[in-house]
Amino acid sequence: MTRTVTVTGNTVAGDHSAGGGGATRCPDCTDGLGKPRPVEPGSWRDRIRQKPALAVAYRVAVFVVGLLFVLLGLALTVLPGPLTIPPVLAGLWVWSTEFEWARRFFAAFRRKALDAWRHAKQHPVSSAAVTIGGLAAAALVFWAVGHFSLVDRATAALGLG
Repeated sequence: MTRTVTVTGNTVAGDHSAGGGGATRCPDCTDGLGKPRPVEPGSWRDRIRQKPALAVAYRVAVFVVGLLFVLLGLALTVLPGPLTIPPVLAGLWVWSTEFEWARRFFAAFRRKALDAWRHAKQHPVSSAAVTIGGLAAAALVFWAVGHFSLVDRATAALGLG
C-alpha cells in the first residue's frame, strides 16, 4: 500500500486508513535552546540553518560560548569593582545573536544603558563627581588594604594563615 503525505502548516495530512485526523507538530518545539532568531534569507546564518545538523551544532556552540562568558563574569565576582559586568553582558550579547529570549533580555539592558548614558550627558558635573568619587573610594580601599596589611590580619584572625 502506498501512502501519500503532505505537510500543511502544523498538521500532517494524508491517507489515514485508521481514520485519524493526522499527527500535529508542535509549532514551538525546538532543540531545547528556545526559538532561533529570524534571519535574512540568503545570509550565511540562513545557509547554516538549512542544514539541520549544522544548525543544531551552531546553536549549541553559541550557547556554550555565551555560557563561558557568563561563568567568567560570575567567577570575577570575588574581585572588587565592576569586572563582573562586562563578561556577563558579552555572554548575553553572544546569546542574543541566536536566541530570541536573550535578545529580549539584552534589549532591556541596552535600553537601561542608553538611558544612563543620556542622563550622564545631561548632568555631566554630577556624573563626573560620582565617577571620580567612586574611583577615589576604590583607590582608598586598595591603599588601606595594602598599607595596613588587612588581608594578612584577616587571615590570621580567622586562623587561616
